[in-house]
Amino acid sequence: MNKLKTILFAACSLVLVTMGTAVKADSGNFAGPYVGFTASGYGVEADSTSSTTTVSEDTVSVTNDAIQIGKVAAVVGVELGYALPLGSAFLIDVGATYHSGEAKIDHDGGDNGTRSVAFMIDDLVTFYLAPTLVLSDTSSLYVKVGLSEADTGVTGDITTPARLSGTQWAIGTRTVLDSGIFIRTEAGYTEYNGISAHGKGNDIQSDNSYSAQPTIAFGTVSLGFRF
Repeated sequence: MNKLKTILFAACSLVLVTMGTAVKADSGNFAGPYVGFTASGYGVEADSTSSTTTVSEDTVSVTNDAIQIGKVAAVVGVELGYALPLGSAFLIDVGATYHSGEAKIDHDGGDNGTRSVAFMIDDLVTFYLAPTLVLSDTSSLYVKVGLSEADTGVTGDITTPARLSGTQWAIGTRTVLDSGIFIRTEAGYTEYNGISAHGKGNDIQSDNSYSAQPTIAFGTVSLGFRF
C-alpha cells in the first residue's frame, strides 16, 4: 500500500508540473454534465485486532491478537458529475460515485476462545473534486480527492459499528469522443476510519472487543456519456 501511495504522489506531482506546459486544447469538449457506469476491482487491507477476556475462578486474563487481512472484491456502480472549464486546458470536475458490492473481512479467533466474526463493507459512496488537465481534444488527465462513506455489517454475536468514512486519492484519464461517449480509467486508494465492535453477551462476552483499520486500493473503468 505504501508503494501505491508513492506512485500516486509522484503522478500527481507530474500532473501539477505539466499543467504549466500543456499543449493547447479545447476544454469545451469535456465540459458539462455526464453520467457513467463503472466496474471496479477493490483490494481491501486491514489491521484487525481482538481483545478477549477470560474469567477462570479468581483469575481474569485479557488476550490481544493482531491480524493482517487482505481481501479482493469486484463491484459495479454509477457516477454523476459536472466538469467546469477554467480556461482552454483546465477543468474542475465535481461529482459522486456509488458502488454496489460487498467486501468481507473475516476474523477467526483461533484457539484463544474467541468465536469467529466478520465485518462487511458495502454501498460505497464517494463525493469528489478532480482538477483536470486537457491533453488534446479527446484526452485528459486528472487527479482526484474525495470523501468516501460506506455501510458496515457484521456476522457473529457482536455489535454493528457505525458507517465508515475516509479520504480517497486517485489519478486517472478520460477520453471523450465527438459523440459525447467517454471512457475513464482510474487507480487510487481510500483510507477509512476504524471499525470497532464488542460482544453482545450471548455467544461472545461483552468484554470481548474487535477492531479493524481498512484501506482500499482500487482500479476502475467507466463508460459514460457527456451531455
